[in-house]
Amino acid sequence: MKFAIFGNNYQAHKSSHAATLFRLLERRQAKLCICREFHRFLTREMHLTLPPAELFDGNDFQADIVISLGGDGTFLKAASRVGAKGIPILGINTGRLGFLADISPEEMEETLDEIYNNHYKIEERSVLQLRCDDDRLMQSPYALNEIAVLKRDSSSMISIHTAINGAPLTTYQADGLIVATPTGSTAYSLSVGGPIIVPHSKTIAITPVAPHSLNMRPIVICDDWEITLDVESRSHNFLVAIDGRSEACKETTRLSIARANYSIKVIKRFNHIFFDTLRTKMMWGADAR
Repeated sequence: MKFAIFGNNYQAHKSSHAATLFRLLERRQAKLCICREFHRFLTREMHLTLPPAELFDGNDFQADIVISLGGDGTFLKAASRVGAKGIPILGINTGRLGFLADISPEEMEETLDEIYNNHYKIEERSVLQLRCDDDRLMQSPYALNEIAVLKRDSSSMISIHTAINGAPLTTYQADGLIVATPTGSTAYSLSVGGPIIVPHSKTIAITPVAPHSLNMRPIVICDDWEITLDVESRSHNFLVAIDGRSEACKETTRLSIARANYSIKVIKRFNHIFFDTLRTKMMWGADAR
């Protein structure tokens, strides 16, 4: 079995379990290919001796399974590299809050045993695709979590004229607007009051950021509908953030957002239940009062 390995290249503590992971894979005689940036970090900064492996740049790799070692941010970067390849991703969580990367380092050995025994499940997660005439945004137009439009300066709001399948919805006067997948509903959207959505619900959440009017509330729509955004700004530009990667955009740019024609496959342990993860991560029931 061949594994492609991605990891956090900046924080040593998030890669501190890499030695254990590679030892477990070597014991199973796994074939390895490692992201060149991560390999350089592990060998030069962490001073690890790694088993023989292919090195790759960008999305120039093929594997049976991708392993992301880090937090959800590392998982998102790995997912963007996997793209439409259809390779399932296993997220090992060495960060803080992990909904995508939810396998603890202590579970690595048992989880790899389950993978080799074909005792695991794969969840299909929908992806958003942005379409517009801005070449910079079109270089990486896919989002597993969310696509957000945000004001660029710190003073004035932006006006976001929003339509669904060509029919006007409303104009949001706000600091921004987040269009999130069910996977992204527990990320940025949640932090500004968006709803938690079950991963397989085939929906998209539209959540305003600091709306000027209190009657502007999140709305959930079918994920086979298209969202069109026209933005007005006092500074005549705004930011577009695609899974956290942001670019400035001119206000004359029309944005169209719809479900992509591929999904991301996420490996989960066979006994994984979304609501168990939700209770743990959200600390529901932790207050005994």
